Amino acid sequence: MDVATLDVQYIGSYTDVKQCPALPSPEYCFIGRSNVGKSSIINYITGNREIARTSKKPGKTQAINLFKVVASPEWLIADLPGYGFAQVSKSRRGMWSKLIDRYILNRENLVCTFLLLDIRHPRQENDREFMNQLGQHSIPFCILFTKSDKLKPAELETALETYKQEILKEWETLPPCIVTSSLKELGRPEILEFIHKTNAIFVAQVQ
Repeated sequence: MDVATLDVQYIGSYTDVKQCPALPSPEYCFIGRSNVGKSSIINYITGNREIARTSKKPGKTQAINLFKVVASPEWLIADLPGYGFAQVSKSRRGMWSKLIDRYILNRENLVCTFLLLDIRHPRQENDREFMNQLGQHSIPFCILFTKSDKLKPAELETALETYKQEILKEWETLPPCIVTSSLKELGRPEILEFIHKTNAIFVAQVQ
């Protein structure tokens, strides 16, 4: 499939799920721990470094940012606040947590959650809890392993195997997993192919 720069249009930024427009397009959200590289991945797969704001300071994304990808069919990107540590107050983090929960439970056309995990570190407890929350509510998700460029090939292979074994302790099968790196340009074709196939399923179901 064509992996050229995508035609992306900003829809809006929302601090309440009820404010988000109800659109008929398949929707994909990107979420992970604060500073996992979420904005960098969104910019990388769209081919536009100005789409999502990047920052070394955790907690840069503070609302649901919606974007429309002009294609056939059109599809949506939702950039969600990170969970876990962020240099903001505990009450603000609590607000973000509720925002995230309401989003994943109430967006009718959310077809997949891209869960970003930093491959350099073991799975954190809040990663595990969020993954299990998705499973409990039957919300499809795909794991995107980030920061893979920071590891040597052997280290990366070991880290991937460790992650998979940890997940299989609680899950019967592995969810889809894609290794990414915006610096080394890894994972973009695989992510877009995954979206392309999921879009086709969505279209077939609504026709």
